[in-house]
Amino acid sequence: MKILLTFDVEVWCNGWYDLDKAFPKSFERYVYGHSSKGDYALPKTLEILNQHGLHGVFFVEPLFAARFGQQYLDTIVQLILAAGQEVQLHLHPEWTDEITPALIPNNEDKRQHLSYYDLDEQTALIAHGKKMLEEAGAGPITTFRAGSFAANRDTFIALQRNGIYIDSSLNRFYAVSGSDLRPEYDLLTPMLIEGVYSYPVTVFRDGFGREKPAQVAGCSFAELRGAMLNGWRVGQEMFVIVSHNFELLKPDSAQPDMIVVNRFEQLCTFLAAQQYRLPTVGYSDCDPVVVKPPRLAMPRASKLATTRRYAEQLLRRL
Repeated sequence: MKILLTFDVEVWCNGWYDLDKAFPKSFERYVYGHSSKGDYALPKTLEILNQHGLHGVFFVEPLFAARFGQQYLDTIVQLILAAGQEVQLHLHPEWTDEITPALIPNNEDKRQHLSYYDLDEQTALIAHGKKMLEEAGAGPITTFRAGSFAANRDTFIALQRNGIYIDSSLNRFYAVSGSDLRPEYDLLTPMLIEGVYSYPVTVFRDGFGREKPAQVAGCSFAELRGAMLNGWRVGQEMFVIVSHNFELLKPDSAQPDMIVVNRFEQLCTFLAAQQYRLPTVGYSDCDPVVVKPPRLAMPRASKLATTRRYAEQLLRRL
C-alpha cells in the first residue's frame, strides 16, 4: 500500500485587517516557527522527513504572495526543494479580493471556498497559482489540492483545462468537499473525474466507529498506525495523510507542540521501518485509475488507539 505524506503549506495573518502590519510576523511563524527550541514549522518538518528518508508532497498556497510579493513564495519553494521534497499546488481563493490587479473580473467580495467560484473563475485562479509556483522554480505542476478541500465538479474541469491531471482535494469528512459529486462517488477510493485522477484524503473509522480524516494534528499515532495496517491488510491501494506547515506549533504561537512533534516523529520512524510494504511516494508514482474500483471496507483504528488521542488532547489543553 502506498503512503502519501502530504503537507498543505499556507500563510495567514489571522484576520483581514491591517494585513501589511501583520504579515511579517505571520510569515516568520508559518514558514519558520522560530523558538528557543528551534524552527518548528517547515524546517523541522523537512528535517524529520529527511532524517527518516521519507518522501513528502508539499501543496504550497501561492495566492498570498500575489498580495505581498513573489519573493515570499520563492523562499518557501526553495526551502522545500533544497530539502529534496516535492512541491505541488494548493489554492485558498479567499486571497483573491486582496490582490491588485484583479485576477478575475468579480474581485470585490471575499469568497472563502473554490467551489463558490464558477468554472471560468476557477480556471483563471488555478492558472495563476500554477504560473506563480513555476516561476518560483517548483518545476512542472502536476497535482492539486483545493483549500479546505472545497472542490466541486467544476474544479476538475478547470484542472483539465490547465493541464493538471491529478487531484487530492476530496475529503469525505467535510461537507464542503465534493458536495455535488457525492451522489456518484463515495469520496473514499481513487476515481477518475472529468479526465482527472482523484486520490481522496483517507478517512477511517476510529475506535468508536466514527469517521476520522487521517490528519497528523487530529489523530494519535496509534490511530494512524492501526488504520494504515488495517488498510494494508484489506487490500487498500493507498493511504493519504494530511498535515500543515504549522501543525508542529502550538495554536497562535511559535512554540513547538511537543505532543504533535513526538507524534510526527513516531509516524516517520514507523514508516521508515515499513518502506517495504508502506512506501512513501508521490502522486505520480500511483497507478492511474481508469474504472471505478470495488468498494473496500473503511480502514479502522482500535478503541485503545482512539482513547490515546483523547488523552493526548487533554494533555495539550492542560
